[in-house]
Amino acid sequence: MISTQLSRSKGLRMSTEKQETLLKLAILSIAAILSFATRLFSVLRFENVIHEFDPYFNYRTTKFLADEGFYRFHNWFDDRAWYPLGRIIGGTIYPGLMITSAALYHFMWLLNITIDIRNVCVYLAPFFSSLTTIVTYLLTKELRDSASGLVAAAMISIVPGYISRSVAGSYDNEGIAIFCMLLTYYAWIKAVKTGAVLWAALSALAYFYMVSSWGGYVFLINLIPLHVLALMATGRFSHRIYVAYSTLYCLGTILSMQISFVGFQPVQSSEHMLALGVFGLCQLHTFVDYLRSKMSPEDFEVLFKAMLASVAGVTAVVGGALTLTGKISPWTGRFYSLLDPSYAKNHIPIIASVSEHQPTSWSSFYFDLQVLVFLFPAGLYFCFSRLSDANIFLILYGVTSIYFAGVMVRLMLVLAPVMCILSGIAVSAMLSTYMKQVEPSPKTYDKKTKKFESNYVMKSEIAILFVGVMCCFLVSYTFHCTWVTSEAYSSPSIVLSARSHDGSRIIFDDFREAYYWLRMNTPEDAKVMSWWDYGYQITAMANRTILVDNNTWNNTHISRVGQAMASSEEAAYPIMRELGVDYVLVIFGGLTGYSSDDINKFLWMVRIGGSTERGQHIKEWDYYSPAGEFRVDKEGSPTLLNCLMYKMCYYRFGQVYTEGGKPPGYDRVRSAEIGNKDFELDVLEEAYTTEHWLVRIYKVKDLPNRGV
Repeated sequence: MISTQLSRSKGLRMSTEKQETLLKLAILSIAAILSFATRLFSVLRFENVIHEFDPYFNYRTTKFLADEGFYRFHNWFDDRAWYPLGRIIGGTIYPGLMITSAALYHFMWLLNITIDIRNVCVYLAPFFSSLTTIVTYLLTKELRDSASGLVAAAMISIVPGYISRSVAGSYDNEGIAIFCMLLTYYAWIKAVKTGAVLWAALSALAYFYMVSSWGGYVFLINLIPLHVLALMATGRFSHRIYVAYSTLYCLGTILSMQISFVGFQPVQSSEHMLALGVFGLCQLHTFVDYLRSKMSPEDFEVLFKAMLASVAGVTAVVGGALTLTGKISPWTGRFYSLLDPSYAKNHIPIIASVSEHQPTSWSSFYFDLQVLVFLFPAGLYFCFSRLSDANIFLILYGVTSIYFAGVMVRLMLVLAPVMCILSGIAVSAMLSTYMKQVEPSPKTYDKKTKKFESNYVMKSEIAILFVGVMCCFLVSYTFHCTWVTSEAYSSPSIVLSARSHDGSRIIFDDFREAYYWLRMNTPEDAKVMSWWDYGYQITAMANRTILVDNNTWNNTHISRVGQAMASSEEAAYPIMRELGVDYVLVIFGGLTGYSSDDINKFLWMVRIGGSTERGQHIKEWDYYSPAGEFRVDKEGSPTLLNCLMYKMCYYRFGQVYTEGGKPPGYDRVRSAEIGNKDFELDVLEEAYTTEHWLVRIYKVKDLPNRGV
C-alpha cells in the first residue's frame, strides 16, 4: 500500500518536472523565434538589401571566399581599394564572419538547398540572434536559475540595443560576435564552477571564434582576468579557478595567434598584458599555497616577503625594458579613447570623426534599453545579496560594460546582453517573491508565523498591485522595442525613407542609382575619389577603384583626400592628378533634408586634412565666419564658399527652389540660403546627379597645360 503511494508520488513528481521542462523549452523556442522574426522588418519593407557601409565589404569578401575558396581568399590582394596602395585582404580582416557564411552556404547547397550567398549574408545576423537568445538563457541559468534565464532570453530577443546590429541585412562582425562572447562567458562560468579542463577548453574555443570575428575580443580577454583578480582579492581563488584560467589563457592565446590580423598581439600589445599578468599571478599564487602547506609559518613569512620583492623587481625591470625597446607595443588610439574620451578628438581626428565613437547620451540609453535602465541596479542588488564566484563575474561585466558604453556609443551593443541578464534576474526574483503573496496559502501556520504575518496590512492586494505594475512595465518594454525596431533600425542606409505630409512613405534610392550609373557609364579602371565613408559601397556596388574606404588604416592617404576637398579648385587639381582621380563623388542633402551629407561632415575633412605635415596649411578656423560659426550663407567664410567640396555640393543649386516661400538655393539641412550661387567649375564637369540630388558625380577634366 505504502509502496504504491510512493510510486504514484514519484511518478507525479516526474510528470510535473517533465511538464516544467517542456514548458521551458516552449518558452525558449518562442523567444528564439521572436528574436528572428523581429529582425525581419527591413526584409518586409524592402527587398534583401545589405545595410550600412561595412557590410558591403563583408558581403564582397564573402562572395569571393564562396566562389574562389579559402586559399585564394586568404592571399587575395585587392587592387580596387586604396589606390595606388591596394590592400591584402587575408591579413587585414577578422575572417570569422566570412568563413561562417561561406560554410553555411556550402552546407545548404550540400543539402540541395540552392540559396544565393547574398541571402545567407542578409539572414545570418537574425539567425545568430536566435542562438544568442538560447545561450543567454544558458548563461543566466548558470548565474542564477532557469526562471531568470527565461526572462533574460525573452528580453534580449527584442532589446533595441542588440537589434540595431542584428537586423536582416546588417551583415557586420557584431552580428555573430555577441553570440561568441556570451558562449565564451557561459563556458567560462561552467569551468569556474566545475574546475573541469573540458569546459575551460570549450571556453578557449569559443574565445577563438570571438577573436576571429570581432576586435571587441579585447574586452573579453581583459574581463575574464579581472574576474580572476577579483577572486584572488576576495580570498575565493581555488584550484578550480587555477585550472580554468590556465587552460583558457594558454589554449586561447595560442589559437588567437593563428588569426593573421591578430598575430603576436596577444603576447606583445599592452591591451593583452593584464591577461598575461594574471596568468603569472595564478602560477605564483598556486606555488605560494604549495609552499605554505610544506613550511612553518615563520619560515614561510620570510620566504614570502623575499619572493614578493624579487618578483616585483624583476617584473618592473623586464616590463620596462620590453616597453622601451618596443617589444611590448603601446595602447592603440581606440583603447586610449576608451580611457580618455577627449583623447581621440585632440590627437586622432579620424577616430573621433566616426559617429559610433562618440560618447553616449542619456536619451540613447533609454532609447536602446528602456525599462532595463531601471531594472539594472535591482539586478546588481540581487547579485550582491547572493554573492558567488559566478555573480562576481556578472557584477564586473555589468559595471565595466556600462562604463565603456557611456564612453563610446558603439559599445551599447556589449552592454545590452548584461542589461537583459541582470534585468531578468531582477524581474524573476521580484515576481517570485510577490506572486507567493497573491493568493494566501491554505496550509496552517504555527503561532509565531501567524503573529509575524499579521504585521503586514493588505499583503495580497499590495502583491497584486506590484505584479500588475511589473506586467505593465514589461508590456511597455515590448511595445517600445517593436516601435524602435520598426522606425529606427529596420531601414537600410543605402535606401532611405521618409514620411510625406499625408503620412505616406517616400523612398529615396539615390545611392544605388548613382552606383549603378558608375558601374555602367565609367571605364572599368576608373578611379573614384570620395570621402572614406562610401568607399566600401562604391567598390562593392559600382565595382570601381577607390582611394580610401572604411578600413581607415592609412591616415596620411585619407588626409590627402581631405586636403583636396578642403582646398580651392586650383589647389585641389594637382592633388587629384597626383592621386590619379577620374571621378569625384559627393553626398548632398540640401534638397531633401538629408542631414548626414558631406557638408555636415566637412569639418572632419578639414581636421583630418590638416593633421599631417603636407596639410599644415589647412586651418580649421579659416572655415568659420568672423563670429566663429560654420555657415554656408553669405556670412560664411570665403575659404569655405570657394572650396572644392562647397562647389561640388552647391553647383547649380542656386537656381533650385526647395521650399515654398523660400528663395532659390535654400539649403533645407542648414536652414539657410547659400552664399555663393553664381559660379562655374573650372577643373571638374558634372557627370551625373541623382533624382533627389543626394549623390553628385563629377568628372575630372583633362587639362595638361595646367601642369601636375
